[in-house]
Amino acid sequence: MARLNVNPTRMELKKLKARLSTAVRGHKLLKDKSDEMIRRFSEIIRENKRLREEVEEEIAATLKRFSLARSLTPSYVAETAFSMPAVAVQVDCSTESIMGVDVPKATVAVGQNEEGAGVPYAFSEITGEADEAVCAAYRLLPKMIRLAETEKTVRMLADEIERNKRRVNALEYVMIPQLNETIKYIKDKLDENERASIVRLMKVKNKA
Repeated sequence: MARLNVNPTRMELKKLKARLSTAVRGHKLLKDKSDEMIRRFSEIIRENKRLREEVEEEIAATLKRFSLARSLTPSYVAETAFSMPAVAVQVDCSTESIMGVDVPKATVAVGQNEEGAGVPYAFSEITGEADEAVCAAYRLLPKMIRLAETEKTVRMLADEIERNKRRVNALEYVMIPQLNETIKYIKDKLDENERASIVRLMKVKNKA
């Protein structure tokens, strides 16, 4: 490991020891942060997997309901009924901090609270299967937003874990060994200078 290019003085030795102490403390803090982030990351990954399986299953069921509704209704009636939105959806977006990483937080407010209210057609125009499909879509929307939120969180945490890992490795395998090597070099130089001074003093004393 290459040492730092510094003058071998006691002042530099003192500065390097302070830097080494800070680097060791920083390495421990970053390592602890990395371990905790990985733990939280694993929890969110499990939640994301559960949500994705649930959403995919419900999407498949909802699409089957829509297909059934279209098969029981004239195509022009179904297209007109399903192409007219009747409910406004509001998503309140904010952030929350996970180990110093600001991840997205979304709260969904569907326009109608009562299931089946606010369908985009008159009940006399279309079959009851369409009502079930629309209600299933209402129920599914918040879960889809939640899934998008967790997947974005997973990506952001993965990037931060990777950056944190690089910092930990840089401290552990580059900076701390460099500082140790440089401190050892300065100590050796100072000891050598001290021995040289003692030898000179002994020679002067003998001559006297």
